Amino acid sequence: MEVNLLYIIALVSVLLAVYQYLTHNNAFFKRFPIPCMQVEPLFGSFRRLIMKKVSFHDFIRSNYERFPEAKVFGMFEFITPMFVIRDPELVKQITVKDFDHFINHRTILPEMNSSNSSIMFTKILFNLTGQRWRDVRTTLTPTFTGSKMRQMFTMIVKCTENMVQALDHPNGQEYEVKDLFIRFTNDVIASCAFGMHVNSFKDRENIFLRYGKDLTNFGRLHVFFKFMGYQLFPKLMAKLEIDIFDRKHVQFFTELIRQSVKEREQHGIVRPDMIHLLMLANKGKLRYGPQDPADIEQFATGKESNEENNPGGNMIRLSENEMVAQCLIFFLAGFDVIASVMSFLLYEVALAPEIQQRLYDEIQQVDQELDEKSLTYDALQKMRYLDMVVSETLRKWPPTPATDRKCNQDYKVTDVSPNVDIMIPKGATISIPIVGLHFDPRFYPDPDRFDPERFNDDNKHNIPLGAYLPFGIGPRNCIASRFALMEVKAIVYHLLLHYEFKRSKRTAVPLKLAKGFISMKAENGIYLYLSPRKEE
Repeated sequence: MEVNLLYIIALVSVLLAVYQYLTHNNAFFKRFPIPCMQVEPLFGSFRRLIMKKVSFHDFIRSNYERFPEAKVFGMFEFITPMFVIRDPELVKQITVKDFDHFINHRTILPEMNSSNSSIMFTKILFNLTGQRWRDVRTTLTPTFTGSKMRQMFTMIVKCTENMVQALDHPNGQEYEVKDLFIRFTNDVIASCAFGMHVNSFKDRENIFLRYGKDLTNFGRLHVFFKFMGYQLFPKLMAKLEIDIFDRKHVQFFTELIRQSVKEREQHGIVRPDMIHLLMLANKGKLRYGPQDPADIEQFATGKESNEENNPGGNMIRLSENEMVAQCLIFFLAGFDVIASVMSFLLYEVALAPEIQQRLYDEIQQVDQELDEKSLTYDALQKMRYLDMVVSETLRKWPPTPATDRKCNQDYKVTDVSPNVDIMIPKGATISIPIVGLHFDPRFYPDPDRFDPERFNDDNKHNIPLGAYLPFGIGPRNCIASRFALMEVKAIVYHLLLHYEFKRSKRTAVPLKLAKGFISMKAENGIYLYLSPRKEE
């Protein structure tokens, strides 16, 4: 009897300790004169999302709209308090003007010596902090300049041509377009990052495609629990050396890169892909090329700052693991995310035939000017309406619903409400609700309407810098935004040149997004009918 009582006391003590740990921060925002979302033990403010009651996209948007008069409000991600920024000017100050106060993203995994750590996820650029981030960013940035994009462009065109040939059907056909674009992006990454020739329309179960689907499936239960474990018990997870990436994926890509580097060095093979550029960087031979005056900056390119080309870092040699990590994150970002952007774009133009026709007219005009020659990078850059359509797609369907920063020194925010200031403390997490800003009617009237004219030459200058963030802003913007835009535009050009996209019986209107803490995708897929265009 006494033994049972002792067990009960021990169990109750453990439960009380866990409860205390999970709720110790719940009163965090009571000392700040800002509104705060409701907080619950374990879930924080995220119960609706974790229990799959709402999509990540809609969750961020609805939270943003909950406090229309607030400049800043509070919420909790599990046990982590977050200051949510609703004001574009404050977003710009945090990410650009006062960047030194917010150099890092919040730490998904505990900070550790990346050269000694066996956890591959600690080595990706996104997760690096401080001077190490500056050095790696400086080393990698020349990889994604306009001149390097030109060198990779022919490989992308080859992948688009393979896709168009695979879809050749005399009477047209219905497709789930996300599956099509997953195959396309897989081939592009295999070619442009790893120097491998893959055709996922012929070899439908190739290892790149299978591993890509695994890597980007964050809905897998064990991956979710890894992320949750690092949120709740970061030191324990790090001590156990539990990586976000599966071991088999890390081993596959490590061996692939190792063999590729060895073969290229032995035989003097030069191929303008990511492995080659990383090899140049490691030899100190990768430099910024001269700015081409013919380059036309795309509106959606990650917004830069004066620090973009040199964020205070030095060119450094990357270890083999660091090279593998950057290729893994390139795969991660370019596989599912870009396929989603393409799917949503063609869904929108299928629902708006007048927009599709105007886009086709521009594509056809460029095709005639090329006079049966292959599409060039320069010709693609000059297509203004295509840029408007892509920009509007990224506004309505941003790849990442929200981003974040970590405050590394106390930061004063003025006028959070009339004549009221607050001090964001060192160590606090800042959340930037991208999708909330993108749907704010103050900046985008009738925000649910797909309207490329928001980005014409007369209107785009009226959009505040901090209110359009598909690839981020400032020195921490997406390093590969130019590559992503080039890839999206190239496939849209070739597909619309040969096919008209139409609704099918299974096209969902309106489109509903899959619920839960997962990347943005349609709940039941995006089905469209591809009708071959008649030759004139």
